Amino acid sequence: MEAIAKVNYVRISPRKVKIVLDLVRNKNVADAMAILRLTPNAATEYVSKLVKSAAANAENNFGMDPEKLYVSSCFVCPGPTLKRMRPRAHGRGDRELKRTSNITVIVSEKA
Repeated sequence: MEAIAKVNYVRISPRKVKIVLDLVRNKNVADAMAILRLTPNAATEYVSKLVKSAAANAENNFGMDPEKLYVSSCFVCPGPTLKRMRPRAHGRGDRELKRTSNITVIVSEKA
């Protein structure tokens, strides 16, 4: 049995989120939250909310023991990219890509 928490269209690059997700994969929920609390990265805010949400889903919807929960799987997929123009010299413009992410965290109970 597993509980899932997702967030879509987060305005942060998937490459930056992947670094944080690699830190918490296969860790206990309490250890993952401690790691996220001490990691100075913009993506930790979103990932910590997701880990909390997945743990709450596991406890309330599936009756799992909160002490035995661990982050069994977590991944990020690229969302739609916002394309913007930045003014440059001589009336030209450069394309600026503002990337978004779809983040998923799956929590399971250790046997």
